[in-house]
Amino acid sequence: MATRHDTAASPLEGGAAPGRPAKEPSEDSSQGSSQPDEKRRAKLSRRWQRDMRWSPYAFVSPFFLLFLAFGLFPLVYTGWASLHQVELTAPTDMTWVGLKNYTRIFDDDFFWNAARNTLTIGIISTVPQLLMAMGIAHILNYRLRASTFYRVAILAPYATSIAAASLVFVLLFGRDYGMINWALGMIGVDNIDWQNETWASQAAVSTIVIWRWTGYNALIYLAAMQAIPQDLYESAALDGASRWKQFLHVTLPSLRPTILFTVVVSTIGASQVFGEPLLFDANKGASGGSQHQFQTLGLYLYEQGWVNQHLGRASAIAWAMFLILIVTGIINYVISRRLRASG
Repeated sequence: MATRHDTAASPLEGGAAPGRPAKEPSEDSSQGSSQPDEKRRAKLSRRWQRDMRWSPYAFVSPFFLLFLAFGLFPLVYTGWASLHQVELTAPTDMTWVGLKNYTRIFDDDFFWNAARNTLTIGIISTVPQLLMAMGIAHILNYRLRASTFYRVAILAPYATSIAAASLVFVLLFGRDYGMINWALGMIGVDNIDWQNETWASQAAVSTIVIWRWTGYNALIYLAAMQAIPQDLYESAALDGASRWKQFLHVTLPSLRPTILFTVVVSTIGASQVFGEPLLFDANKGASGGSQHQFQTLGLYLYEQGWVNQHLGRASAIAWAMFLILIVTGIINYVISRRLRASG
């Protein structure tokens, strides 16, 4: 019996097809779908570039904003006010006087008295302070038990409030019941009027400054000492050098830049001494004693601006102090250059 094999006709032959095959995506459609992705990537890339370029400025902008508000603006305003006659009660009512506030400084005996007091207090507080800090740092540089405790202890005065420290020293330097006079009386010294005598009051104020800043400078010296290579000490010890000679010929030459830094910073701080003499005054005023015997430039500026309310004159004094600091910086630059040249 014959069998029949039926085959479906192919679409090319005109037969009925079960369905059209899916159309392949054309080049136009593929390009159309990729264009939004490319635009999105380009947009993200531009945003990423802007973020990488401007983000660092955004991170540091708070510092510059605070500097403009509390640093640059007061500096410019005091410079402008120093050229005018203006009172604190009416800061917008200014009368142009030019350099009159500056020329008055040269004839102002109180200004030069404050300048001499500032220089004296600066010398008798900075020199012992740095010498003591160097000695303490040299001791702490060796291996000691509980060295961390000692390092924290010497930094404690720096963290103490100026007001609290000054009030304690006022009690210590009391004329009738102070512990200092009691100790001096044990060796036959009469009571000293620390708040009214010129040299005694300046020494007392300097003692407060020394007590507060010695530990701070000691830690700076200690950090610099620990950065000195130990090979230098070992070579000096092999040559028979004692610890004192090692300190003179190894430690001090290596600490020369650090010593210069602390001298400059201490000089700037001494020129701005304010809280210690203000709180040490028995009358709790800005006169620096009954005869202005320990009135510093900072106290004189405060007296002119906030007590006498002469804002223009106080601004001129502030700029004079600023010029003194600039001169100090120039001297530091010259000395540091010579030290580098000699090294």
